[in-house]
Amino acid sequence: MERTIVRLGAGDADAATQTLAAAFRDDPAMCWMFPDAATRARRMPRLIHWMFHDHLRHGMVLGTPGCEVVTLWRPPGTVHEHAPLTPPALVRFVRMLGTAVLRAERADRMIGKHLPKGEGQFYLRMAGVRPDRQGQGLGGLAIRAGLAEADAKGLPAVLETATESNVGLYRAMRFELVDTWPVAKNGPTFWTMTRPVPVR
Repeated sequence: MERTIVRLGAGDADAATQTLAAAFRDDPAMCWMFPDAATRARRMPRLIHWMFHDHLRHGMVLGTPGCEVVTLWRPPGTVHEHAPLTPPALVRFVRMLGTAVLRAERADRMIGKHLPKGEGQFYLRMAGVRPDRQGQGLGGLAIRAGLAEADAKGLPAVLETATESNVGLYRAMRFELVDTWPVAKNGPTFWTMTRPVPVR
């Protein structure tokens, strides 16, 4: 089994999208944005495909060469960056997400509101392992590769998750819980976590 972590590129977009869409099929936040399973199966890959390319432009994408695991990162300088919501961009998002565009915008806005301020940090935006490779340590391997870049620069890392069982997994990587918040009145709960600069 390939356990080398590399930077993924544009040629990996389709395989990476398939991995992340499968990994997030039952994610509470995605289920809230796309309550209907058939709609979610159709529209969520479009969102993830866009996110993949957005992170190629503004961040970094780490994973195995075969995209069995994929992680999307925003490095310092792009943590709080958002694509300008111009009229053409709004039309593109509506075509991509349909009626879920309003919930997606709210989730994005609330995530940004609860991210620690400042750009001196690495932000793990998304991490997913292909279902048939889960439980083999690939997720931790890819995440630690990104954290190694943060450690090399002496910077903290931040993430949020809408899956409570992930909190313990991230604690094992020295992330600390800093905030728990609902995305909406009847929406899922998110946990925001930070990993401090390692003591040298």
